[in-house]
Amino acid sequence: MIWTKSRKEPPSEELLEKPKRSSQPCRRGKPSPVLVIHGGAGLLLKKNSAPAQRELYKDALRQALLAGNKVLQSGGLAMDAVVAAVTVMEDCPLFNAAHGAVFNVAGKNELEASIMVSQPPLTHPSIPASRKGFSVSLLTRAKNPSQVARALYLEPTLAPHAFLSGATAEEIGDQVGQELVDPSYFWTEHRWREHRRGLGLPENPFPGQPNDKIPYPPLDQLPTGTVGAVALDIHGHIACCTSTGGKTNKLVGRIGDTPSMGSGFWAETWTEPRRGLWAKFLRLMGKGASKSRAVGVSGTGDGDYFIREATAVTIARRMQYQGQSLRSAAHRAVEDLRRAGGMGGVIALDDMGNG
Repeated sequence: MIWTKSRKEPPSEELLEKPKRSSQPCRRGKPSPVLVIHGGAGLLLKKNSAPAQRELYKDALRQALLAGNKVLQSGGLAMDAVVAAVTVMEDCPLFNAAHGAVFNVAGKNELEASIMVSQPPLTHPSIPASRKGFSVSLLTRAKNPSQVARALYLEPTLAPHAFLSGATAEEIGDQVGQELVDPSYFWTEHRWREHRRGLGLPENPFPGQPNDKIPYPPLDQLPTGTVGAVALDIHGHIACCTSTGGKTNKLVGRIGDTPSMGSGFWAETWTEPRRGLWAKFLRLMGKGASKSRAVGVSGTGDGDYFIREATAVTIARRMQYQGQSLRSAAHRAVEDLRRAGGMGGVIALDDMGNG
């Protein structure tokens, strides 16, 4: 899985081999903002790819980090930061999201995305506390599905539900300023070849002309999964955003884990009792007996298994009810996924910025 964490300096040459961790400068009385992103499940091995190809992925991830981090460092909301980061990856044909999305069995692109927050944004006090997220699926014309998910989340009157699909989602998105494009915008040569080869069909003819000159890696090394981001802002709020083209040669109308709340994404805050001697002292003093916790998760991989295992929300429940650390909860949830026969991974943050 291709992923990294925000940092002051650009990601190093080892970016594709292991995750990077860093801390932003602390702000007195406020959490330090953190951003984590992923570019999808899949392998991009040094021995089978050219330096120029690896550098393209690194640069795209770097630009996504910079876009999201710019929002956080200016005091912006986690919700806006994750959408900014994901938008960069949606606009890049390297990733399986929006412009670089895979084709379904009929040779069409059906896009999906989601957004979720641990608490509704402070800038929109009219949003009910129970309205934590929004999902869209089966989009065929929305240039940036992540932005559509955000826009509809912020419009509880026009979009009072938690999930909309197809033409309805795009029509409401259009009403609130979201850009719609001709479906040919999503066509890329490398994904078309992948689609045709997977069906055992000749890779030619092309339904359109190649619209880029990027030196893509071999088809068996293309990232196949979702892209996503999770952020913690200075207000202590966490948000996650996830976007994908789905699974290559999926059946028409298939909906995966990316828009399925609790499966491929989750964000939540809860209150739990403090533990230990210090907690007992605080209770005797009549204050501070409980503390607020939060988590955000974005997954990538075999979406059908994420749905069956409810992977994202399982991480939160392991933390909330079993007292597990985020790292332990995420590791065990992914192991459950693997044992069930699936493949994938997650990025996640808690309210302390641990990931």
